[in-house]
Parts: sequence; C-alpha cells; structure tokens
Amino acid sequence: MSEIIDQISQAHRAVRAGSGGGDGGTVTRTVVVRRAFPAPIEDVWDACTTAERIGRWLMPVSGDLRLGGKYQLEGNAGGEILSCEPPRLLRVTWVMGEGPASEVEVRLAPGDGAETVLELAHTAVVDPEFWTKYGPGAVGVGWDLALLGLFLYLSTGQDRPDDPAAWATSPDAREFITRSSAAWGVASGQAGTSEAEAAAAVVETTAFYLPPLPGGGLDAPDSGAA
Repeated sequence: MSEIIDQISQAHRAVRAGSGGGDGGTVTRTVVVRRAFPAPIEDVWDACTTAERIGRWLMPVSGDLRLGGKYQLEGNAGGEILSCEPPRLLRVTWVMGEGPASEVEVRLAPGDGAETVLELAHTAVVDPEFWTKYGPGAVGVGWDLALLGLFLYLSTGQDRPDDPAAWATSPDAREFITRSSAAWGVASGQAGTSEAEAAAAVVETTAFYLPPLPGGGLDAPDSGAA
C-alpha cells in the first residue's frame, strides 16, 4: 500500500446534524475530519494561514488574510475570516459561486511528541435531496484530498501537483478517492443513515469525484457539491 493511500486510515471522520435556526426548520449537516500532522502547532498554523504556503498545498489564495478580512481561493470558494486565534482556531465562511454560505472551522492542538492534531468541521444547510444522493462524501472527499496535500507538504516538502486534474487520473489518486468515499459512507452509517442509503451515496460520490479515464470511464454528474 502506498503512503498516499495509507493516509485514509490516519483520519477520524464524523457526521453531525443540527438546527439551522430561524422558523424554517432547516437542518444543518456538519462533516468533521480529524488527524495528526508531523509538525509543531506553530508550523501547522502558519501553513494554514499564510498565503504563500496555502498555495503550495491547497491552491492559490488572495485577499486580506486577517480577522474580518475576505479571501478567495483560485477557482474555488471564498468568504470572510470570522475568527482567528493563533495558533489554535480559525473559522471562515465558505461560499462557492452564487451558492449559500457555509462555515469551516479549523482547530489545532498539540499531539504526541512534535505532532499537531487538526480538526476541521464544515457546517452547511444542505438540500435534503442532494444529501440523500451524495451524503457527507460530497464535501468530505474534497477535504480528505486537501488534508492529504497538507500532510505531504509538511512531511516531505512536496507541493501540490502542477496539474491536479492529471494527478487525479493516477492509480494512487483514484484508489485514495474510492477509499475516502467509502470511509465517509461508514461515517454516515455511524451517524444513523441506513446501510442501503449510505452505500448508494458512496457510489454516487465516487462517480462524482473520479475523472473519466482516457478511452472511457465514469461520467461525473452535474451537481453543486463543494
């Protein structure tokens, strides 16, 4: 098993439901991923909050990266920095295109030895039909991929691929995505989703993330998954 694929087992995943507030009776969904990184807490914090370093493991980012400022990830989400308490807590809004805002919270804590434990929670009001079809993997697989990039950067100095789309066709990437999707299916089942519904969502999520291989392959559905 390659080091990349082995990273799937290094993370703890959970799914929570809550109230969206107001009179509409909306339900929020939170996906939580927690894992350790081989670096001191100050270094992990710096890697997650400094524009030049974010661009090395996640994607280029622009904006005013301080409390109250706004940020924009290139070709992806943007939002406002709601909380910034170095080196422990970062909370931001997360907006994809014209979609509604959700929130991402990152908490850091010292782990064993020189390790740092990072916990990321992404909370959103999700359309019930979309949640039923894709489950937590719709955003969970994306965060697994992001934290894989952070791990490789902190542990080896390896930057994100110059062509992420091409990397996603590699055997390691496809196996990582497949196992990540399955792991989020397990987390969904642990949160109370029926076995059949969780399994069906894993199939849909895996198809969404896996790019078609040259000469044919899976077609990703048209959806607004972050």
